[in-house]
Amino acid sequence: MGKFVCQGALLQCTFGLAPSTLSIIDPTRPKLMNMAIGNIMDNKPMVNIAPFGMCQSLANPTVASATSAAMGVLTPMPCMPVIAAPWAPGGQVKISNFPVLLDNCKCMCNWGGQISVTMPGAISPTTDAK
Repeated sequence: MGKFVCQGALLQCTFGLAPSTLSIIDPTRPKLMNMAIGNIMDNKPMVNIAPFGMCQSLANPTVASATSAAMGVLTPMPCMPVIAAPWAPGGQVKISNFPVLLDNCKCMCNWGGQISVTMPGAISPTTDAK
């Protein structure tokens, strides 16, 4: 079970130091409480998913380089998410031909961070996320 995720939902990355928000730019999307509903393809960095402040993943080349320059002291650097795959698992309902984005969906940053929804963006009905 999960809740529909809408425009303005709060997101968090396990390696990010600040929360982020979800942006849905498709003006034709169905709305819930006047907020566009997301689907699993709303995973584009800088378009749908804003940076998470500073990144502290050593898999991120800028963090690894800065940490090396600081004699091994972890040195977070500005986050620039790199996301190759859609949100998963998605719900049974289709939004713009793709499974709806639910608050229990996750997506992965290429630097190893798991991105999750911390607040879905609207008080929404629950749906079956089988």
